[in-house]
Amino acid sequence: WGGIQFSEVKYSWLLFLGSHDSFSYWVDEKSPVGPDQATAIKRLARISLVKKIMKKWSVTQNLTFKEQLEGGIRYFDLRVSSKPGEIGQEIYFIHGLFGIKVWDGLKEINTFLEQHPKEVIFLDFNHFYAMDDSHHFFLINRIRSAFGSKLCCVECVEYVTLQYMWEKKYQVLIFYHYPLYREYPFLWPGNKMPAPWANTTNVHKLLQFLETTLEERSRYGTFHVSQAILTPRVKTIARHLIRGLKNTLVHRNLPMILNWVKAQKPGIMGVNIITSDFVELVDFAATVIALNDLLLEEDEPAT
Repeated sequence: WGGIQFSEVKYSWLLFLGSHDSFSYWVDEKSPVGPDQATAIKRLARISLVKKIMKKWSVTQNLTFKEQLEGGIRYFDLRVSSKPGEIGQEIYFIHGLFGIKVWDGLKEINTFLEQHPKEVIFLDFNHFYAMDDSHHFFLINRIRSAFGSKLCCVECVEYVTLQYMWEKKYQVLIFYHYPLYREYPFLWPGNKMPAPWANTTNVHKLLQFLETTLEERSRYGTFHVSQAILTPRVKTIARHLIRGLKNTLVHRNLPMILNWVKAQKPGIMGVNIITSDFVELVDFAATVIALNDLLLEEDEPAT
């Protein structure tokens, strides 16, 4: 992607690959159930088998951050929480169960960026649990400590191209869905990264939803996430307890989702960021990169 043509294309026109609940490749069965869960689940989870089952439905990725970055993932969907009852402000990734410390994840991502100075990533902090302002200040300082001058200050979405990022030596765009973003020049507001959610187990409904939300996208001058994910209902989990998310919903439907992706175009009316569960199960990365080539083909007659 390093070619000069790509470097001039607006980021909101390019197509990027993202992962859903990016950090959930490791969750801690021994930790308490997270504050993102209903009280009934917390009670049930006192039974150790329940946590094992939760893990099968909480894990949405197999690959670590480093492996996802090496596989072409450039957008990360992040949910974070303090651990109620723990002394201090430490913040963890969370999806039903607690994951690794956010600080450890940020350091791992930064190591990759140090080794690949022309790569740019999106970090979307979109759900916060059991956090007051002091936790947010702690987390924001961690973000600043991890990335320093690599953090891209908030700009008009239209200005952001690879060329712009390279000139300023920026590599990280942080989206922060909490009002404190206003106090920091490197925190982009959450409304610049809408990620409408279909909340369905039906692949046909999902694809219809992705089409409809894309049609609405071009009006707003934002980045945009197409969440190509199916969400289990309580009865889905009850029927397929032991099989887990990957075997029940993901394996069976990914080929259809990938076919939809292959039919998309990048550009002003097109797909911008696509997220999926278990991104390594089908060849998402190659598909996405090939679609970006369409932008260049369209430009060629004009040059």
